[in-house]
Amino acid sequence: MRLLFTQSVILSLGCVALTADAFQIKAPFVTHTGGSALYMSSTIPQKTTKAASLDEVDDPLTVAAVPKMAQRWRKKTKQLATLGPASSTKEMIETLFLAGADVFRLNFSHGRQEQKLELLKLIREVEEKYAHPIAVLGDLQGPKLRVGEFSNPEGELLEQGQTFRFDLDEAKGDKNRVMLPHPEIIQASEVGHVLLIDDGKVKLQVTGKGDGYIECEVVVPGKIKDRKGVNTPDSILEISPLTPKDRSDLEYMLKIGVDWVALSFVQRPQDIVEINQLIDEKLPPDAFRPAVMAKIEKPSCFFGDNLKEIVKLCDGIMVARGDLGVECAPEDVPILQKNHY
Repeated sequence: MRLLFTQSVILSLGCVALTADAFQIKAPFVTHTGGSALYMSSTIPQKTTKAASLDEVDDPLTVAAVPKMAQRWRKKTKQLATLGPASSTKEMIETLFLAGADVFRLNFSHGRQEQKLELLKLIREVEEKYAHPIAVLGDLQGPKLRVGEFSNPEGELLEQGQTFRFDLDEAKGDKNRVMLPHPEIIQASEVGHVLLIDDGKVKLQVTGKGDGYIECEVVVPGKIKDRKGVNTPDSILEISPLTPKDRSDLEYMLKIGVDWVALSFVQRPQDIVEINQLIDEKLPPDAFRPAVMAKIEKPSCFFGDNLKEIVKLCDGIMVARGDLGVECAPEDVPILQKNHY
């Protein structure tokens, strides 16, 4: 049984109490909606211990034993809200909760760790006030692959059919080349592979490679600027999905007690094994072990039996349709989701 969830919008959990003393899914169902999508396992481990507390947490809160809002909503599709600058006060969090939010997402791509602790404390206060469990999902940033810098601060306009080189030379780029400070991309790229720059605005195809460089032909022209993102839809990169920042953020999540950890940049089953091992190593004594969610945003997840094995190893999967739609044809994304889930 798998359950469907839309990132930042909808979470389908069945009857789930993710922050109560014990939780389990009681009814199987699947809901299809817009945006990103998530399938959650019905075999989530039961929560039997309290989350570890930090020195900053003076009086950890707990959920009241008897729900005061048992008739609050009779809905199986749960709503998830991402907290940001406009929704960081207790009043706004409570308003979102009363409007229907069941899960709050803490995006560790932005802000300081201490800010996430303050948000978590506010969520737990609302949870205590209404004696209604609220789940907290910590979302790791993952690797960010970017090109180097150009001599022209305005960047360069690449024309269709021209040759452009990516290399490891630290010199600033021009109309013919730029540094790509990720040797793993150069190593994994083969003739015919596609590189997408700036969320797919510029598309190049590899025509040749050598020691420390790849030659490409511009297929879709456009302007390329400093530090723009690079997507590699045809390649499996030999890199960890956990950067040093992610490892620090994960350890912090385990200390403050989030209910779910979302892993970005998942390419293969080994990535889930890696984060599970790290959680086991870093989990404080007597702390609650959060469930692991794999974010499906790379086409390599569909290579061979990768997706099948990823599903076996994690507790839920989030289909990041926006990111997946950059590396796949957008019209293929719903077909992939339908056929593979």
